[in-house]
Amino acid sequence: MKSNKTLKTAITPTREENYPEWYQQVIKAADLAEVSPVRGCMIIKPWGFAIWENIQSILNEQFKATGHKNLYFPLLIPMSFMQKEAEHIEGFAKECAVVTHHRLATNEEGKLVPSGELEEPYIIRPTSETIIGDAFARWIQSYRDLPLLINQWANVMRWEMRTRMFLRTTEFLWQEGHTAHATAEEAMEESRAMLDLYADFAENYMAMPVIKGEKTASERFPGAVNTYCIESMMQDKKALQAGTSHFLGQHFSRGFNIKYLSAEGREEFVWTTSWGVSTRLIGGLIMTHSDDNGLVLPPRLAPSHVVILPVIHKEEDRANILTYCDQLADELRHITYYGRRLGVEVDKRDLPGGEKAWGWVKKGIPLRLEIGNKEYSANTVFMGRRDKEYKDRKSLPREVFLSSVTTELEELQTNLLQRAHAFQKQNTQTITDRNAFYEFFNGDGGFALAHWNGDPVIEEKIKQELSVTIRCIPFSNESRTGKCIFTGEASSQQALFAKAY
Repeated sequence: MKSNKTLKTAITPTREENYPEWYQQVIKAADLAEVSPVRGCMIIKPWGFAIWENIQSILNEQFKATGHKNLYFPLLIPMSFMQKEAEHIEGFAKECAVVTHHRLATNEEGKLVPSGELEEPYIIRPTSETIIGDAFARWIQSYRDLPLLINQWANVMRWEMRTRMFLRTTEFLWQEGHTAHATAEEAMEESRAMLDLYADFAENYMAMPVIKGEKTASERFPGAVNTYCIESMMQDKKALQAGTSHFLGQHFSRGFNIKYLSAEGREEFVWTTSWGVSTRLIGGLIMTHSDDNGLVLPPRLAPSHVVILPVIHKEEDRANILTYCDQLADELRHITYYGRRLGVEVDKRDLPGGEKAWGWVKKGIPLRLEIGNKEYSANTVFMGRRDKEYKDRKSLPREVFLSSVTTELEELQTNLLQRAHAFQKQNTQTITDRNAFYEFFNGDGGFALAHWNGDPVIEEKIKQELSVTIRCIPFSNESRTGKCIFTGEASSQQALFAKAY
């Protein structure tokens, strides 16, 4: 990202000038969300929620295709449930919001105060392993009940101290899959398969390249035996954990007494998993592709694919131009792209053409069509593509555009993925020397692959000194031998280091 002070951009500040503020301004300009009156929470507006609906729809179909069934559990979890898995509650204790009363009353000063103290407090769901474990103990009796594969789409609450819209909010939306299996091997296979599903979704739909790997012990989900993740590089070279999948072993099954009678007639504890992605994916989408003119959306996830902008200079042309636009929109809506009909907007607002066009640029819509008297008379369209410069537009015969619109969208999708791949590759280094490692992260940084001997003391030291964490042990590098760059000791794995959100 090179500075160009003479270039006027729609978003200020630019990415180079102030990346965190640029991110907030992109959200505002695209009208994705706004801060709510509730501390740390956001209001997701229609354009932002439509992106989440598309994410939800695609993943939901894929979950069901792999045998998972949707259900729903209560938002409130009895506090006693959290106490049954010590490591789990220790990991979430500082983030829990607790409900202690069930009514309001008026005090002597006429102010509302909590009243009706509960016999047992409830935790507002930070995650659902405990309440689902309680249900699994009732639902599972025999090996014939296994595997049990369920998923829920829900909201959760974690009392974050520092929040940022989509990336880290007190309340957020997500899906959480929970499964129970007869053997450790089956549960492990499930954990890895769901991580693969997330990685495929990130690359094929979000155009966001990811690195798959395993978290270190200090970074594991509370109560997990193994935590697997996908990590992606944002345009400021920081990492974003975009999804996780956990092999929980028998920790929760022992805590909640989830047993089954095997085919051999033995009583056994089940093996469980959990996995999830959240509205954090929208934050990743923003920071992977967007530019200094606003949001850039990959077509496979965009709420709408095409906006048609009537450009009316003379009142006598209005009827013909609007009819032309409506007919074109109707033709486009009958075209299928990547499993769904094209989403088409016709913006008839009484605004100057440039203002309308820039509004849609900032919202990230993939294709813009400007239709004036010239286009109506010649039966053409004037097209701009969001992955190209604003002035890089072209005139096409209407029939040519209709026959090539899906090709244009797919080229845009591919271009975004290739750009993101190239950026990640350019800013990833293999480092074999401790001094070079510190120099790398005291400079521009990025992703560093380096051998590490597995010592958590070193891991914590790097975190304190450089604000750098081990994002994962990449699967592609987990069997590479070498020497730890911090101690010189033998190392059997390369770790992925980065600053992160």
